[in-house]
Amino acid sequence: MWFLDKLKAMMILLGIWHRENFGSMDMRIKTFEEEIKKVDDMVSNGVYDGTLEARRKALVSSCKKWYIRKEVHWKQMSRSRHAKEMDKNTRYFHNLASARRRNNRIDALMIHGRVVRNQAKIKVAIRDFYKDLYQQEVSPNLGFRDGLVMQIDVEEATELELMPSVEEIKKAVWDCE
Repeated sequence: MWFLDKLKAMMILLGIWHRENFGSMDMRIKTFEEEIKKVDDMVSNGVYDGTLEARRKALVSSCKKWYIRKEVHWKQMSRSRHAKEMDKNTRYFHNLASARRRNNRIDALMIHGRVVRNQAKIKVAIRDFYKDLYQQEVSPNLGFRDGLVMQIDVEEATELELMPSVEEIKKAVWDCE
């Protein structure tokens, strides 16, 4: 249980970090696009200097970076194997991920001949099934001399310890071909 507690604590911290750094990607992209539009409006109204050009370049590169992050996020969520680099069809990946999530959910389970739809009971039944599945049955302790291997006598033991003859070696080598 010690490992699971650590894992849960880390998942909570990672979730907070993810929300702070990558949360609301759509809002960030929208903000960058609005800022780019404001800079473009200022330029079209005649207000132009080098800082506006540098600001627009920085905004465009940041916006592009967030589009790429969004795309990568949905590719990873969908686990699409045929996705190509820089494919802008994030709706496709979102639908793929949603379908996978829908298909991976267990809505009902047959337990002892009855259909159960209660998620808590389903979780308990699955946990108990796998807990019982990997339990080792108690087996009788068998020793080495409990009839599994026949004991050899002294003559057979000395015969096994003898060096092989030249004929036995030749026969073994020629049998390999």
